[in-house]
Parts: sequence; structure tokens; C-alpha cells
Amino acid sequence: MKNQSLEIVIIEDEEDILELVEYHLQKAGFETMGFLSTENVEQFLEEENPALMIVDRNLPNVEGSEFVAELRSLGYTIPVIFLTARDKESDLEEGFERGADDYMTKPFSPKELILRVKAVLKRSGALQSEKLKHRDIVMDIKKHEISITGEAIELTNLEFELLYTFIKNPNQALERDFLREEVWHDEGMDFHEKTINVTISRLKKKIDPTGEKEYLVPIRNVGYKLV
Repeated sequence: MKNQSLEIVIIEDEEDILELVEYHLQKAGFETMGFLSTENVEQFLEEENPALMIVDRNLPNVEGSEFVAELRSLGYTIPVIFLTARDKESDLEEGFERGADDYMTKPFSPKELILRVKAVLKRSGALQSEKLKHRDIVMDIKKHEISITGEAIELTNLEFELLYTFIKNPNQALERDFLREEVWHDEGMDFHEKTINVTISRLKKKIDPTGEKEYLVPIRNVGYKLV
């Protein structure tokens, strides 16, 4: 249950560099999604919630910093690191003006890139920490403790893992198949769907015994959502 299971998007038109960046990020424990151009990136961002983007500026069709500026104008606040051969001072200024959180020039040190990625994620709050918060729920990952409005709640390991998965993905409808793989780590066909329903029902009774707060809501024909 590491914070490094965060997903990072890389947009890089040189396939060998893209593979190199992905290799080092995955080695550091991050999940990655690579793109050779900006095509389909916006659609991906609508459906997924990555923690960071690493963007080359010399991309086909649209220049990388212009693409980031466009995302910023649409309201996307995802942190961005430019990784580019453009190394003039004016390029650096332009990059930051268009929405960069950090700027690295090629050739680059993979070790430095990982350090910068972690620094940006810490500043953004994505790589924090040992504590997660949703509404009045506070989850202490290191101590394996849950409290609601300051009152300790006793959960089993399975319930803790389930709630952790929901808190990492707030306000998103999580499919049963996703929960089965993420929480139960089960990809077999013999897994009983009622197992998920029963565990969620038990969790709801512990974190919301009166049913007034309605943290977890069922989404018809999909799964559940933490609101």
C-alpha cells in the first residue's frame, strides 16, 4: 500500500526516451502511461486521475507547453514537469508561464528525474504522506488507524484496504472488477460478487452506523462510489 502506486503520464515522441523514462519510473514504484503525441491525452485525463505529467516540448502537431497551457485553461491542475531539449532561459520562462511545476533539460539524469518527480508530488500533496483525509474520515496509513470526527474506528485489514481504495479514488464509480483486483487481488472466475457487497455493507455499518453520512453509495450496474 505504497504512495508510489500513483500514476504518471509521459508524453514523449521519441520512443526510446519514452521507454527509458517509463522504465525508471516503474522501477521507482510508479505506474505509468506513455503517449507519443498529445492525441488522446485529454480523453485519458477525463477518464483517469494521474498524479503527474512529464511532457516533452518538441511534439508532433502541437508544442508541449502550448498543450499544457490549453489544459490549464480548461481547469486541469495536474502537476507538469517539462523534459525537453529546449534549454534557453527564455524557454524556461515560457515553460513556467504556461503551467510547468518543474523544468528539466535533455540529456537528463534518470536519478534526478525521480527526485524531481517525488518533490513535485510532495508539493502537490499526492505523495504524502502517511495520512489521507476524506470529509471527516482520517486514515493513518503508517499506524493502520482510522478515525471519524476524532473517534477511532476498528476495521479489519480487508475493510481498511477497501476504504483506502475508495479514499484514493474519491467521487469515482469503482467497478466491482476493479475492487476485486485492487482489494482482494483476485482475478479468478470463481470469485463471488456477493463477497464485495457483504464487505462493503459491513464497512458502511462501521463508518456510518446511523446511515446519515452516506459515504458509500451504490452505482447501479457498475459498483460503488465514495462521496
